[in-house]
Amino acid sequence: MAKPEVFSGHTDPTMAAKANDLKEELQRLVKVIVDNDDDYDFTLQSIDRASQTLCALKDLKSKKPVSLKLPESLSCPEEFRCPISRELMKDPVIVASGQTYDRPFIQRWLKSGHRTCPQTQQVLSHILLTPNLLIREMISQWCRSHGIQLPDPLQYSNGDGLTEADRGHFLSLLDKLSSTPSNQKEAARELRFLTKRIPSFRQLFGESLDSIPQLLKPLSQNRSQSEEIHPDLQEDLITTLLNLSIHDNNKKIVAETPMVIPLLIDALRSGTIETRSNAAAALFTLSALDSNKGIIGKSGALKPLIELLEEGHPLAMKDVTSAIFNLCIIQENKARAVRDGAVMVILKKIANRMHVDELLAILAILSSNPNAVEEMVELGAVPCLFKIMRESEACDRNKENSVAILHTICFSDRSKWWEMREEENTYGTISQLAQNGTSRAKRKASGILERLNRAVNRTHTA
Repeated sequence: MAKPEVFSGHTDPTMAAKANDLKEELQRLVKVIVDNDDDYDFTLQSIDRASQTLCALKDLKSKKPVSLKLPESLSCPEEFRCPISRELMKDPVIVASGQTYDRPFIQRWLKSGHRTCPQTQQVLSHILLTPNLLIREMISQWCRSHGIQLPDPLQYSNGDGLTEADRGHFLSLLDKLSSTPSNQKEAARELRFLTKRIPSFRQLFGESLDSIPQLLKPLSQNRSQSEEIHPDLQEDLITTLLNLSIHDNNKKIVAETPMVIPLLIDALRSGTIETRSNAAAALFTLSALDSNKGIIGKSGALKPLIELLEEGHPLAMKDVTSAIFNLCIIQENKARAVRDGAVMVILKKIANRMHVDELLAILAILSSNPNAVEEMVELGAVPCLFKIMRESEACDRNKENSVAILHTICFSDRSKWWEMREEENTYGTISQLAQNGTSRAKRKASGILERLNRAVNRTHTA
C-alpha cells in the first residue's frame, strides 16, 4: 500500500516564522556588534553567534518548504499530542511541573498571563521551557515509520526576539555569578550590557524566581560576611537591577524579592556615585507600583535617599528627587520622610536655588502632613515661597506649588496671617497669582485672599 501523501508545495507557516525569527536575531546581533566599541571579547562572542544564526538561516532556506499535515485516516499516539492543541507535537518542551507541551501553544498560554500548568493547575516556579528530547526522538521515529517528515527545530523565538540560545547564555551568566571573583565581574558586566541594549533580555529575570537572588548573590554574600564588595562589581549589579526593573512585568517580583531593597539601601550609602545614583533610579522605577511604594518605605529607604539629596551631587540629584517624590505620594511615606529630615534638607536646597522645580513639587506633596507644615513654618518657608512667587523668571508650576503650600499653611497656622497680609499689601503677590496663575494657582491664591479677608472683617466687627 502506498504511503499517504503528507507534503504540499505551499510554504509552511512554521518554517516561515522560524526564518523571520532568525532574521530578527541576526539584526539584533549585528546592531550589538556595531554599537559596542568598548568590549572586544563581548563583540567577538556576538560575531560568533551572528555567524551561527546566519548558517541556521542558510540551512532553513535550503530546505524544501513543506507543511506537516496528517491524513484523516492516520492517528498518532496520545502521548505525542499536545494537551492544549490536541495535535501532534512538533517541538515538545517540558514546563516546571514536568508536563510536556508543544512549544507554540504553551508559549501562548504563558504569554496570556497564566503561571500555572494547564494540566495539573500547579503553580509554576519558573516559566523556562526545556526541550523534551526523548519525546522528540520518539515522535521522529513514529513519523519516519509513517512517511512523515518532522521539521527540525532550529532556533525558536518567544515572539520577543529571544531564542533558546539566549536563555542558555543567560543561565550560564547567572552560574558565573556563583563562581570566582573574575568570573563574577565578567558576568556582571555582560548582564549590565545586555539588559541595557536588549530590552527583551530583561524579561528573562521574570521567568524564574531564582534569577534575581542569583544575580545579587555576590552582594548578599559580602553583606552577610561583612566584607567589602568590589566597587565595579557592585556598580554593574546595581545597574543591571535598574535595567531589569524598567520592564513592567518585573517591578513586582523585583521589589518583593527580600534581598533587593536592603541591597539598594546599602548601595545608596556606599559605592561609586554612579552606583548610588542608579540605586536611587532603581527605587524610583520600582515605586511606579503603589504596592512597591509601601515596601520601599517600610524598608527604610527614605532616610538614605534624603542623605544623598543633602549631599547634592549633580549626578544623583535627578534620580534621588524623582524617587523621593514617587515614594511620598502615599501618606505613610510622607510621615517617614518628614521624620527623616526631608523638610529641612529641601528648604535649604530651595534657598540655594538647587533643583527648585523638583523640590517644590516634593514640598507640596509633604504639605498635606501636619508635622511637615509645622516644620515649614518654623524653618521660615513662608518668605522663601513668596520670594519664588515674585520672581518673574519662575515658571508657572513653581508658583503654583508655592501658593499651594502657602494655602495649606494659611489654613493651618493663624500666626502667619499677618505676614501674608503684609506681603499682599506690599507686593500684591497673592492677588496677581489669583488673576494670572494656572487654574490651580488661581484657586489656591483666591482661597488665601478669602481667608485673610474674613479674618480682617471679623477683627473689624469685634
